[in-house]
Amino acid sequence: MTSRPSAIRTALLLGAALALPAQAQSQAPSPAPTAPAPPVGAATATPDNAVLLTVFLRHDQSRPLSELNAQLAKQGFYKAFPPPGMEVVSWTVAMGIGQIIVLRLPATRLREVNRVLEDTAWGAYRTEFYPTYDYRAVGMAEHDKAR
Repeated sequence: MTSRPSAIRTALLLGAALALPAQAQSQAPSPAPTAPAPPVGAATATPDNAVLLTVFLRHDQSRPLSELNAQLAKQGFYKAFPPPGMEVVSWTVAMGIGQIIVLRLPATRLREVNRVLEDTAWGAYRTEFYPTYDYRAVGMAEHDKAR
């Protein structure tokens, strides 16, 4: 079995950190300084660096849709999301939940998409992120081998 590229491991670790409750994050020691983020839009997804990012945008059901849409327009959500160069694999609405979006992007751009959503979606949506990687080819090869 081959090892995953370090960029994918990094993205998965970042995704796990994003999923931690805010209280747990506030109790953690300060992280070591990190390298500066790459320039916005500087990388494109390739087979060795691509991650899939499933984003749940859970809408605030206590407010009418027209109010949520006005807030999204004011915050520039549709102008900024998805960031240029990120592939939209799917974008669906699940009734009672909100929008579910799957993006394909380079692992190095994970921070960029998170920041866009923080700046433009918060307030109208609660966000959840699930970074993954494409396992289809490996899984199907194992299936075929097992036959």
